[in-house]
Amino acid sequence: MTEWAPTDLIGPEGEDWRVPVSELAARQARLAEMLEEAGLPGALIQHPVDLYYYAGGRQDGTLFVPAKGAGGSVEAGGDGPVAFVRRSLKRAVWEAGDDDAPHLIEAFPRLSVFAEHLQSKGVTEAPALQLGEAPASFSARFAAALSSLGEAGDATGVVHRQREVKSAWELDQMDTGASIQIRMFEAVQAVGGEGVSELDMVAAAEAVSRSEGFGGTVQMRRYPLQCDRGVIVAGRAGGIPSFFDSAIGGTGPHPLSGMGSGFSKVKAGEPVLVDLVHAHRGYMVDTTRMFVAGRLSDAWQERLDDMLTIKEEVVDVLDQGLHCSRAWEAGFALAKDLGYEDHLMGTKPDQSRFLGHSIGLQLDESPVVAMGFDRPLPVGGTMAIEPKVVYGEGSVGTEDTWVRDEDGMRPITADGALPWVMEWDA
Repeated sequence: MTEWAPTDLIGPEGEDWRVPVSELAARQARLAEMLEEAGLPGALIQHPVDLYYYAGGRQDGTLFVPAKGAGGSVEAGGDGPVAFVRRSLKRAVWEAGDDDAPHLIEAFPRLSVFAEHLQSKGVTEAPALQLGEAPASFSARFAAALSSLGEAGDATGVVHRQREVKSAWELDQMDTGASIQIRMFEAVQAVGGEGVSELDMVAAAEAVSRSEGFGGTVQMRRYPLQCDRGVIVAGRAGGIPSFFDSAIGGTGPHPLSGMGSGFSKVKAGEPVLVDLVHAHRGYMVDTTRMFVAGRLSDAWQERLDDMLTIKEEVVDVLDQGLHCSRAWEAGFALAKDLGYEDHLMGTKPDQSRFLGHSIGLQLDESPVVAMGFDRPLPVGGTMAIEPKVVYGEGSVGTEDTWVRDEDGMRPITADGALPWVMEWDA
């Protein structure tokens, strides 16, 4: 039997779905600058999502990125970024661009000699770790191994801040994901209706997503949150809270998967909230629309219209370049005036205190439309804006993913291309 070859790793129709080398090089260079600005001598990138972001794949290993001008950097006579890979080394080489890779790629040395190995490359100080991302025991092993170089700092915030701003290539992936996501909603419309279960509708949406290359995991930053790609809640299920910090909980199919869609079925006239995530080459988009068998009552329609008004208020504040906390204050004040203080983003005591979350390779990126985020959404930042209102008998709301570009806020996902409410025959 012949050995596998990199040519076996292909996208649809033989497409090359690797992250472009130019992207990786630019990201590594910017990280080096940001580390220098933060006073950190370098960083070990070890979280799988960030290994994909900086090194092109999530193999088992560590990417060392020296700060600009620090020991190990090209400016200081070193080799620059180096990926140390346990497995698969061969695949890591290909994913990084093969001969064009912007960093060296080596087998991971024994951890007991890792500090000495870094010193041989010109490193003089312990690189920072991703203390806010990795388990404490994992980080502690590396901190101990690096102790001869000094105390390791924390690069978590630097990495998070860099990833807030999306490149043109990243936005292209999200645009593609948005077009696929429309077909997911169309699949729900095609199979749904009175008597159909939430899980059956999710399965139809997921079939579209999977066929287009979704990898199966919604990446979350905040531990211990986990999220399903499709959250469809019918009627009273939309009023049930869960562990998940969001407006919509849902029953889930069983207690270990105690959020999202379960076995509840569509009933005539009851609101069905459909919140779908799709990730194209890792980049997520998040959208919510309402469905109903028959038509929504006037009361539910009024609530939905009010959520659309709140959405417009939040978008307007962000469009002006004002702080995300200001967008929360404006949206919450409007919701309070409209009588939703006790139902916005959940019901007491299970209300979430945000109206939008940044999104990219992870669902819950920063900044957030919430108190404490006293800075604007940066130009190039992408955010899912999602005012929703929850009652015991159900929920309604809206959501689209937006980008703030040089001209202001622009919707990436459907916005007006999908109706806010889609109806099935009752």
